[in-house]
Amino acid sequence: MLAIGGALSLFALHATGDLAPAAWLYGIALIRFCRTVRAGRAILGVAAVTALDAACWMYQADLAASPVVLLALAFVPPLTAPFVADRLLTRRLPPLAGTLVYPATKVACEFLVASVTPLGTLFGVLGTTQHANLPLLQLASVTGVYGLSFVVAWAAPVANLLLEWGGLRPVAAYSAVLAVVFGAGAMRLAYAPVDGPTVRVAGVTASRDSVARLGDRIRRYDSVSEMLAEDAATMRAAFEPVNADLLAATAREARAGARIVVRPESGALAVDAGAGPLLDRARRVAARYRVYVQVGLTTYVEAAPQVRNQTVLITPTGGTAWTYDKSHPVPVLEPYQAGPGVLPVADTGYGRLSSLVCYDADFPDLARQGGRGGVDIMLISANTWAGIKRLHAENAIFRAVENGYTIVRQASRGQSNIVDRQGHTLALDDYFDADRQTVVASVPVSGVRTVYGTVGDVFAWLAVAVALGLPVFAVAWRRRAGRGRHATEAGSVAVAHW
Repeated sequence: MLAIGGALSLFALHATGDLAPAAWLYGIALIRFCRTVRAGRAILGVAAVTALDAACWMYQADLAASPVVLLALAFVPPLTAPFVADRLLTRRLPPLAGTLVYPATKVACEFLVASVTPLGTLFGVLGTTQHANLPLLQLASVTGVYGLSFVVAWAAPVANLLLEWGGLRPVAAYSAVLAVVFGAGAMRLAYAPVDGPTVRVAGVTASRDSVARLGDRIRRYDSVSEMLAEDAATMRAAFEPVNADLLAATAREARAGARIVVRPESGALAVDAGAGPLLDRARRVAARYRVYVQVGLTTYVEAAPQVRNQTVLITPTGGTAWTYDKSHPVPVLEPYQAGPGVLPVADTGYGRLSSLVCYDADFPDLARQGGRGGVDIMLISANTWAGIKRLHAENAIFRAVENGYTIVRQASRGQSNIVDRQGHTLALDDYFDADRQTVVASVPVSGVRTVYGTVGDVFAWLAVAVALGLPVFAVAWRRRAGRGRHATEAGSVAVAHW
């Protein structure tokens, strides 16, 4: 069973080769293994599987050769804990309560990792494997992604209960929950369609040829300090291939009818003195074509840590609606100061707009500022790499459904996608498959309020409470069962004596 569960778990990682059904199945085999061997062997076996899972995920994400690979060790305890909890508690509880140990602990661990570590929901969140399951995906509008994790994880202990002939009531309860979740999701898709007035939006990335020419020009600099020491005109010329290409692409899509154009994270480049003139060029394009332009801008500055990663929203009059600093730089890979963690908003004729930068979208609490604030369209500038291009684009789908807004996500060196508030992908393009990566779609100018956007992670906190409360309940249940057993034995002795 360990081998079967371990093999299936490799396809339940939400990586480059995941299979959605594997997420429902792998836990069945691993729980079966844990329940049929000694506790020590169970813990070691599952820990080995989760360590292998983390290592394989790192390999698929092209992180195996970076210092980030050390984080794989941190994944093992939260991935192992749900199986250990099931092994130690389930048989000390009544059947229905016993089936809740694994999913509640699973969600509690996911929520803990996302809330208190710099990892967010990038890895280890079971629910993200179901990004293409539209009826189930609607649950995220109520519970967040953690509700999907719970429903998927719950299948494993329920299936084991059937294998153990442990009673049908928990099976009936789980079946009823599944029916409600899938039924409600299907009804939402059918009877609350995404409609109403729309606006044409576009995402543009510099061509691969211009990126190659940029690389040729800056390869000789070994540090930011060397670039800052260089003549300003020389650096402006070095960055010009991508800066000019993005300006041309922005104008092209504006002429084609786009009213909002989104550019990728770090798409535009400048040393400190050159940022103003570079933005002025974008302002002239925005004013000429009367469009909103989100510029993803990296500015190299003298003050440590010498890099600023921002989005700047330019209005159709050439003004500035916001300048937003990335709230969650990628650990180790982006050693610069985070922004204040407050999302910007701009009320426009095309709805309320806001912005996230790449890794920010892996933090549901940050993205929920948009849901709570009535954002209609979330503009996401991103910059990824081949190993995470798909999973990062798919993770962002959950932020759209959770918060009731459309996402327009433009990612250089990755997959760009436009997704509506129900999780329908309206446009998708891969940087590695096209010389000029562009996404275009007509998107609704109005979002919707969601339960999750209003109340936040109440479901996740309930799962934490259940995970912490079940051990206490198990002790009380054992004592109650013990008292009942002693009373029965005493009565039998008395009858025999009489």
